[in-house]
Amino acid sequence: MTAGHRTPDGNRPWLSRDGGEAQVMPEGRRPWLPRDAAEARARVAEALDVAEAATGVGLSAQARGDALLVASELVTNAMRHGGGLTGFGVEIHRGVVTITVADQSGELPRLADAQGRKRAFGPAEGGFGWPLIRLLAREIRLCLLPQGGKTIEVRLPLH
Repeated sequence: MTAGHRTPDGNRPWLSRDGGEAQVMPEGRRPWLPRDAAEARARVAEALDVAEAATGVGLSAQARGDALLVASELVTNAMRHGGGLTGFGVEIHRGVVTITVADQSGELPRLADAQGRKRAFGPAEGGFGWPLIRLLAREIRLCLLPQGGKTIEVRLPLH
């Protein structure tokens, strides 16, 4: 499913699974945002359950745990360091879960040196969460938004 895909009624899917849309976000409505990491984990778990039911393929406990951990860390970082959460999405397609989080900060995550001080160059890394995300992810995309803020998109294998 591509980012520009629309359902027959003109809405954009915000949560998809192999074989079709699970739910859609009508034009003009604000997207649902989790209040905390627990709500984000619940939404990802729901999406994983929908994908399992639709495909009949069960996920390993490790794949499920990795997806829940990444969602939790992304949302926590956006709330603690990114000025607040402005977007959240989860999509499952062809054995990969994509978790997207947007926040208000235009500052990309930074490397930490051996003393824990942030360095202003290199791939993103911080406390414990960001290295875990980098370890588990198949792909990470960081995008600064023209109106301010950033989006972090993480893709994880489910098999």
